[in-house]
Amino acid sequence: METDTRRLLDDTGTTVGLSAVRFTKPDHLVAFLHTGMSPTEVRPPLPEQLSDPALTGMSRTDLHALIDRLSKRQAALVERRRFTQRGGHRQPGTRAGVFRQKITDAERVLATVLMDRKVCTGEVLTELFQISRGTLTNAFRDVRPLLEEDGIAFPPAPVTHRTAAALLASTTTKPNTPTESAP
Repeated sequence: METDTRRLLDDTGTTVGLSAVRFTKPDHLVAFLHTGMSPTEVRPPLPEQLSDPALTGMSRTDLHALIDRLSKRQAALVERRRFTQRGGHRQPGTRAGVFRQKITDAERVLATVLMDRKVCTGEVLTELFQISRGTLTNAFRDVRPLLEEDGIAFPPAPVTHRTAAALLASTTTKPNTPTESAP
């Protein structure tokens, strides 16, 4: 069934993006299907809050332009690496990426900017993005060389936050507050 679904999605050119809702238990998924109500585990709207100029050291417009420029190149590099690891093209009937990245390409660039500026520890970013340390390391390893290629270096942040709460409290943008252009 998964193969048929994947083939149908591929045939129609449909891509499946990341969901803000995460189901940690089967009964949460069943309840959502029956009631339409989201579970309590909802992915927070972090990119909006973490793209605060006080954290990134650049305007939201400049950050958005950087993300647009780098995320396409980063995605191409990742696909090239996966192609090499698989030893060729995906075989018909494989999952073909049904389960995409745990964080978006834009979030990878944002996380790298924050890590590069030493705004917070890696543990804080893994907690905020709800990812493993390996996923964060891979994001940094993929995006950092692109920043270097473009000659982009960020000044260190004046403060390194040691907890997610401290980092979020330091932003001027609070959740669900409109912004000029979040990535």
